[in-house]
Amino acid sequence: MHHLASLHVYPIKSARGIDLSEAVVEPWGLAGDRRWMLVDATGRFVSQRKHPRLATVTVRQEAAGRLAVSAPSMGTLWIEPPAEVRLVPVTVWNDDVKAALGPDDAHAWFGELLGLDVQLVHLDDPTRRVPDQRFANSSDRVSFADGFPLLLTTTGSLEALNAVIDSPLPMNRFRPNVVVAGPEGWAEDRWRRVRIGDVVFRVAKPCSRCVITTTDQLTGERGPEPLRALGKHRRFGKNLVFGQNLIPELPGRTTGALRVGDAFEVLDGG
Repeated sequence: MHHLASLHVYPIKSARGIDLSEAVVEPWGLAGDRRWMLVDATGRFVSQRKHPRLATVTVRQEAAGRLAVSAPSMGTLWIEPPAEVRLVPVTVWNDDVKAALGPDDAHAWFGELLGLDVQLVHLDDPTRRVPDQRFANSSDRVSFADGFPLLLTTTGSLEALNAVIDSPLPMNRFRPNVVVAGPEGWAEDRWRRVRIGDVVFRVAKPCSRCVITTTDQLTGERGPEPLRALGKHRRFGKNLVFGQNLIPELPGRTTGALRVGDAFEVLDGG
């Protein structure tokens, strides 16, 4: 049976992910996913693309939205949503949005880690940002994720990719939210709507991959794969593709729920 093999959230954009057994689905993504983000002195987002050391940042979720953050040679940083909201302008790709400024000790902690003047911000109101309107509806929303609420990958496609790579790579290189087991490799290229458990998702567009996929998500070290293999086998125009972006459909309700082991079904495009 095709099923949900694993669930993942990334509370701080570009920091290490957290594996979950179950998760709440909100219109803008999985609960707690990419609601925090680092920005530089201009307000533009900071990611592993230029700062692979972010892969070494471990995040643990505590009660009431509190996070425990750690990294090699750094003490533990405790973060929670600010009680007094001070909004500042930030930029994620081409999107300008307001976000709540995080605590001063968080700015200092990440500044020391990266050797860069940065601030940590919180998306206190996730209804402020919309996905790319070429592939989404005006009513859709998204967190600080690159473009869409969730990213889906499949174990079959990873197996197909690893078959053309000398040293197989783990799925965490692709930083998915939901990983599906059962479908054959690259079957997701045809999907338009899918159901996981009792939640239906629109498949917005394929996910084009960047240098982050070459970053070891434990050490921050980089190599040539998988971009070299994707360039040979998964090039679509200028894009190197692995995975599909999803938008949840939640008519008549505000949230849904996913659990590892949930059944997976292709509703359109199978």
